Amino acid sequence: MKTAISLPKDVFDRAERLAKRARKSRSQLYCDAIREYVARHSPDEITEALDLVIEKNGQPEDGFVKLASARKLARVEW
Repeated sequence: MKTAISLPKDVFDRAERLAKRARKSRSQLYCDAIREYVARHSPDEITEALDLVIEKNGQPEDGFVKLASARKLARVEW
């Protein structure tokens, strides 16, 4: 999908230099940047990413974490 955006000249110039160094097109650089920004600011996507890491690597048992979590949750008003 095509779109038009306005950027300050200094941001545009820095993005151009980065695209050249990374050997990416301007479109690919902007797409990657927006994808990363959206992922960082979307709590659901962050949770999904963490869930995938835990699913892939497992979650070690940690008695301290379990106890601390239980104590903290007991004090939370639902």
